[in-house]
Amino acid sequence: MPTLRDFIVGPWRAVLVLGVTQILAWGTIFYTPVLMVPLIAADRGWSMTFAMGGFSLALFTAGMVSPRIGLLIDRHGGHRVMPFGSLIGALGLALLPIAVHPAAYLVVWVLLGVAIAASLYDPAFATLGRIFAAAARRPITALTLAGGLASTVSWPSTQRLIEALGWRETYFVYAALLALVAAPLNAFALPRTRADPLPPFATPSGKAGAVLPARGWPFLLVAAAFASYAFIPSGLSAHLLAIFGRGGIDAATVVTIGALFGPMQVLARVGELALARHVHPLAVARFAVGTLLLAFALLIGLGISVAAAALFAAMFGAANGLITIARGAVPLALFGAVGYGHLVGRLGGPFLVMQSIAPLVLAFVAERISDRAVLALVAAFALVSFVGFAAIRRPH
Repeated sequence: MPTLRDFIVGPWRAVLVLGVTQILAWGTIFYTPVLMVPLIAADRGWSMTFAMGGFSLALFTAGMVSPRIGLLIDRHGGHRVMPFGSLIGALGLALLPIAVHPAAYLVVWVLLGVAIAASLYDPAFATLGRIFAAAARRPITALTLAGGLASTVSWPSTQRLIEALGWRETYFVYAALLALVAAPLNAFALPRTRADPLPPFATPSGKAGAVLPARGWPFLLVAAAFASYAFIPSGLSAHLLAIFGRGGIDAATVVTIGALFGPMQVLARVGELALARHVHPLAVARFAVGTLLLAFALLIGLGISVAAAALFAAMFGAANGLITIARGAVPLALFGAVGYGHLVGRLGGPFLVMQSIAPLVLAFVAERISDRAVLALVAAFALVSFVGFAAIRRPH
């Protein structure tokens, strides 16, 4: 167990610093569009599809630059790369209120895409991998506990700021937070240490284990499994509550059901930290996606009701909480700590691209076919993800 000294002057200080900066980055860049973009569209007379397309463009851009960001963290450290992510994010948020031309608006979202690639979980995991090497699983799990609070903090805070100041001034406040709080913390408080990545991955029994080459079929299976899963939370976050509403659940109850997602994420991560830290992360990933498949089967089979929707939201939240940990832990366990930052970036590329297209694809399916078809399509991606994880063979 880490001591208090480890959290103050030791490597575990990285978990505390990144915990704060992750809440700020997720809360100001990633979670705000659901509240801010409708206001931008209404203010400027744009369609919701175009306005939200800016956010999709940002995720696509993040996927394109993510491998390069991971490589830079491997070479120079998160303390040198992530501050630029915070500053670029601050610049993008400050420009959004004044980007009145559609082309300028899209260019700002491209800038914010670079900030996403250099500020959220992937660069944070890469930073922890550089600091802790093969022992990074527990710090990664601890960090996701803080990250799970971002939406809980962001949405109420954003709504209050909008009511008090307006959406433009809210973006200026968030730009200041990234520039004056997140960037200095990443630059000056993150540890500079680098663990030796050469020893092979240590198994839970303490014996050295082999690692797989980060190329060929093993890498493709891992990338495909995570990319297929990425379609699910991105698509459902934009459409699930609306589907419940169209299924006959009143608006207040829908919001209450949606609120189950965040706490269940955190609860699942606490359970992983307490009970499953000696379980191979690949088994955790299989269990998580299997749980989600069961949730889809229950929802599609039983139909939409308050009880079925609440059960689905709880199981979905728990599964997503575990997969977030697996995104950092599975590559480390299978491929080792050498070049871990670049590896996380390579896996993050297709993950973010799938995130960018999911809301638009599901909007098309919901409009042209049905909500049931939306659920079936997302369940199919969950099945592909499960098959991918099941096909991966651990190194002996």
